[in-house]
Amino acid sequence: MQREVDAYISQFKEGYFSPLALMARLTEEAGELAREVNHAYGEKPKKPEEEDNSIALELGDLLFILLCFANSLGIDLTKAHDEVMHKFNTRDADRWTRIDKEGEV
Repeated sequence: MQREVDAYISQFKEGYFSPLALMARLTEEAGELAREVNHAYGEKPKKPEEEDNSIALELGDLLFILLCFANSLGIDLTKAHDEVMHKFNTRDADRWTRIDKEGEV
């Protein structure tokens, strides 16, 4: 995904936005996701004239911005993901109640 986003951004002279601008865009997109979640699961239904966006599309927008952010800073998200999963699988290994395997008590 990072290579695909980089190929897309690399075709424009402007290139990636600055880290501060990307942070602002990430926050903006998180707000749009929050709005969609509130419409779907909260107490605030959409007005009839509001666009029919989806949680999936808003998550996709966030992912795109995260990919841009990582690319602009030279961060390999696969490596970052692996490091985070290692942290969760070691530090937090016994933090949550596991679902028992079939037949175990």
